[in-house]
Amino acid sequence: MKYFNLFSNIVITKGAKRLLVSDLQRNKSELFPLELYDVIEELKNNSIDFIINELYIDDESKDIFKEYLDILLENDFGFLSENDWDKNFPELSTEFSVPNEITNAFLEISDIETLKIIKDSLINLGTEHIVIYHNDCLNIKKIESIENIFQKTPIKSIEIFSVYSDEIDEVFLKNMDNLSMRIHHLVFYNCRNIPFRVKDIYKFKVNFTKQNIKLNSCGKIDLKYFNTNLPKVLEAMNYNSCLHKKIAVDVGGNIKNCPCMPQSYGNINEVTLENALCRTDLKKYWMLTKDNIEVCRDCEFRYICTDCRAYTEQTHFNKNGLDISKPLKCGYNPYRGEWEDWSTNPLKQKAMQSYEL
Repeated sequence: MKYFNLFSNIVITKGAKRLLVSDLQRNKSELFPLELYDVIEELKNNSIDFIINELYIDDESKDIFKEYLDILLENDFGFLSENDWDKNFPELSTEFSVPNEITNAFLEISDIETLKIIKDSLINLGTEHIVIYHNDCLNIKKIESIENIFQKTPIKSIEIFSVYSDEIDEVFLKNMDNLSMRIHHLVFYNCRNIPFRVKDIYKFKVNFTKQNIKLNSCGKIDLKYFNTNLPKVLEAMNYNSCLHKKIAVDVGGNIKNCPCMPQSYGNINEVTLENALCRTDLKKYWMLTKDNIEVCRDCEFRYICTDCRAYTEQTHFNKNGLDISKPLKCGYNPYRGEWEDWSTNPLKQKAMQSYEL
């Protein structure tokens, strides 16, 4: 008898209408009909011969089963073994743990000096990734200052959003390349025209956009933002995929879990990030997974999607007062398997008005 063995790095996420198969080794996800889920479940408990000869009676159902089995094998989601299941592939642990108290920080600044105030706290909390949003143009001198501030620190990567200016040309980027050690992504917004095509020769990625990026631009749910990799999927299974171990500082110095959320837990001129983190309400959404959010719990994309609690449909709250509504800026309907423009949905208009979007 032959048995099908699903590779341990394959995660099966059942939605209301479709199935998502995520390959955590190849970092890719693919959609399949929901019927494939039943086939996978049958293969977990029975041999292929038993399924064909005992579970499926008519020829049509046998052929359908064989087609789905071929899909699993052709996509390299598993392998066949003789006489019994291969016990050398134990199930993947879905636990997620990192030693950092804070992994990501979002900093809205108008003055580079702000970074000096919180630098030591970011180091103490084990922060590895920083996003800096500046509502003006950062020239080469200011960007060099950012690099120098975080020199000889555990900070691994810095992403910068800055207003575009005519000063930014290929010479600017070459100078940046010489001084850059931690900056991995530069986004220049408010461009009148895209100035030039960036060559793929720098240590960092560069994007130009005509859009006037504002903080309330965040929270959009889109296929292009989905991410299939082992740490992100496991984190999404266990914690909130956006807010877990994140801290933010807005332009006024207010400490928040997210820069777009109204709750503040002190100001950097009065309290340290460490003290703010001691407030349990800053972490109140950290444990809220997509499995506990309305509509999202029935979505096949829930483990590769980033959640948003800053902008929601404001329709559901749990017994602890947490907003468990679907993200406002998501236009996907898992019950129909269709995408639509979220901003034109009449059912979202009340929430949009409350957020002044």
